[in-house]
Amino acid sequence: MVRRPVAWLVAVVLLAEGLGIAALNWFLGMVVDRQDMSLAGLDPDTMSMSSKLGGIVFGLYFALCALVAVLVAIRDRAPAGFGRVLLISAAVVHALLGALVWGMVGWTAFLFMVVVLGLIVLLLMTYDGQDGAAETAAGGGPEAGDAPEAESAPERAEAAAGAPSGDAAGEPKGKGDTEEPQDDVPALAAPVTRLTPTTP
Repeated sequence: MVRRPVAWLVAVVLLAEGLGIAALNWFLGMVVDRQDMSLAGLDPDTMSMSSKLGGIVFGLYFALCALVAVLVAIRDRAPAGFGRVLLISAAVVHALLGALVWGMVGWTAFLFMVVVLGLIVLLLMTYDGQDGAAETAAGGGPEAGDAPEAESAPERAEAAAGAPSGDAAGEPKGKGDTEEPQDDVPALAAPVTRLTPTTP
């Protein structure tokens, strides 16, 4: 099965990314606090606290997405509900971050974001495609029992054996009765006209 390794890989990557973002923002907050930096007149304590809180929030967000991927790998089922929304939002976040880091950091960061985005999309599409194929092969749709082809062969044989041997009106046919072929198009009865002489 290819689905479970992909789910485990997505879980590991998202968890590592969450820890990395949280550690990076915490480090930047400590640097701002110790160097007493200020940007456009902002309070250094406010900047440090905002950086640390942002790192914690993003770290928990990616850790929650990793937890969803772990549950998908354990249950071997497609994510549904809130978990699916989380994974889709993680894919959108990585697409936006990839567009931002292309000019700010470089092509290596952009490549990393694209790879993570591809893994998340692959996880979603793989589970959706294989679940739909399994349902089609099992024939568990609600309309499967209503189709005329669902009638079993013994039932058709029993119905054919119990059918009356008479014609459509229910009257038995005699020995001398023969079926004559009839034309599909009935013959047109043309009126017979007599020619009258014109001379006396």
